[in-house]
Amino acid sequence: MNASVLVIEDEKIVRVTLVEALKTEGYTVLSVQDGNDALVALEEGVFSLVITDIRLPSAGGIEILKKCIAESPTTPVIMMTAYGNIKDAVEAMQIGAFDYITKPFDLEEMLLTVQRALDVHTITQENIRMKRELSNLYGSPQIIGESKPMQVVFSLLEKISRTESTVLILGESGTGKEIVASTIHFQSSRRNKPIVRVNCAALPDELIESELFGYEKGAFTGAAGQKPGRFEMAEGGSIFLDEIGDLPALTQTKILRVLEERTFERLGGTTSVTADVRIITATNKNLEKEVHQGKFRQDLYYRLNVIPVELPPLRKRKEDIPLLIDAFSRKINDQMGTAVSFSPEATEAMMRYPFPGNVRELLNVIERCIALSDSEDIQPADLPVHIAKLRHEKTVLATLQEISAEAEREHIRRILQITKGNRSKASEILGISRKTLWEKINLHRLNI
Repeated sequence: MNASVLVIEDEKIVRVTLVEALKTEGYTVLSVQDGNDALVALEEGVFSLVITDIRLPSAGGIEILKKCIAESPTTPVIMMTAYGNIKDAVEAMQIGAFDYITKPFDLEEMLLTVQRALDVHTITQENIRMKRELSNLYGSPQIIGESKPMQVVFSLLEKISRTESTVLILGESGTGKEIVASTIHFQSSRRNKPIVRVNCAALPDELIESELFGYEKGAFTGAAGQKPGRFEMAEGGSIFLDEIGDLPALTQTKILRVLEERTFERLGGTTSVTADVRIITATNKNLEKEVHQGKFRQDLYYRLNVIPVELPPLRKRKEDIPLLIDAFSRKINDQMGTAVSFSPEATEAMMRYPFPGNVRELLNVIERCIALSDSEDIQPADLPVHIAKLRHEKTVLATLQEISAEAEREHIRRILQITKGNRSKASEILGISRKTLWEKINLHRLNI
C-alpha cells in the first residue's frame, strides 16, 4: 500500500495506538498532536487520508477539515470525537467530513472506516485521471479517428449519454471498451459522481459477490466488520462491469435483481440496500452463444442488451492508424522526454498489419519502438520482426499495380525533397499540373 495518512490527536496513548495499527496495515503515517502543526503538515505534504480529533490545542479539527476541503477536496477526512460532542461531529459531516468515530473507539472499526475512505479516495483519483485522459483523447475529434465505423460509434455515444439506459459494449480485446464506458459516464448527467470499474474475469468466484455487494460483520471467517461493495461506492454514478460474460450463475441472478428492483443485500445481511447506479457492461464473448449453451442467463442478457455498442477492430478502420500513431507518439514522447516520429514507410508497414490485439497492441508497439529507438525517425526495420516481416512478404507478393503505386509514391517524395517542398517546381519536373500533384500527395499520404 502506498496510502499516506495524517493523524492529528493530542492524547498520546490514542495517537500512538492508532499510528502503530495503521503502520501494521502497511500505511505510511505522519502524526502530530497540535492543530497548528497539522496545518503546516497539510501545507508541506500530500495525504491520501486525514484522521483528526475535533478538539485540539490551537487550531481545531473543524478548521483543519475546512482547509482540507478547500485545498485538497478529494482527500477524505475522518473526525474523532468524544461521545458527548456528537453535535460537533454532525457539523463536521455537514461541512464535508467522510465519517466520524466516537472515542473510545474500536480499533477494528477504525481500520475498516480507514479502508472504506481510502477505497473511495482511490476511485475518486481514478475518475480524475480518466477525465483528464478522455479530455486529451476526445477533446480533439481528429485524434480519435475519422473512419466511418468510428463515426457511427461516436454518434451513438452522444445519444446514449443523454439516457439512463443500460449499455452493453461489445468488441474484441483491446478495442477500447473501458474508455467508451468512461465516455458514456462523463458525458452523462452522472458525471460528477463516481464511475467504479470491476473486471469480473479478474475476481475469483468466491470473492466476486462480496466485492460487488459488500458484506456484514460475521458473514464469513475474517469478516471483522461491515464493508460496502462496489455498487455502494458507485452510488449516484455508474458501475462498469467488464468481462460480464465471466460472471458465475449466482452473481448473474443478483445483478438481474439490481437491474429489476434497484436493490440488493450485502453478503450475510437481510436489509435491502438501494442502488441508484447506472450499469454499463462489456464483453468480448458472444453472449447470444453463451445463452444458447446455458452459460449465461437469457433474462439477464436481454436486460443488459438494451443499447448495444459494437466497437470495430482496428483492422476494419485502418485509415485511423496514422492518426492513432501520431496521438500515441506525442503522448509517449512527452512522458519519455523524447522526440521520435514514425516515417511514412513505417506507418504504411503498420497499416498492413492486422493488429489482433487492436488499439492496445498498437500502443504497445509504439511505446516499444520509441523506447528502443536510436534515432528520431523510426523506419520499417525498427518495427517488431513480425510486422517488418509481413511488410516484406507483402512486397514480394505485390501486384503490378501495387508496385507501380509504390514507385510513383517514392519518386514524388524524392522530387519534393529535392525541391524542398516547393510544389510548383515539383509539378514542373514531374510534368503534371499542380492540382494533380496535390491530389497524388493526398492519395499517397505524403507528409512533406
